[in-house]
Amino acid sequence: MAKYEFTLILKSSHELTEEIGDQLFEAGCDDGTPGTLDGEFSIDFHRSASTLEDAINSAIGNVKSAGF
Repeated sequence: MAKYEFTLILKSSHELTEEIGDQLFEAGCDDGTPGTLDGEFSIDFHRSASTLEDAINSAIGNVKSAGF
């Protein structure tokens, strides 16, 4: 497995809070760093997977399971 670095930009009106960070962590985004810059909510990931596509798809699944 390789480690991939990528950023997901969320189409959300949410501001990052501790509660949202906890929700993302519990949903499996423990390898991501959420943040907000100029009103844009994003998560920087450092994820191990077989392919970049697998890494991105699993991160999207985790974010969706957190409700975002």
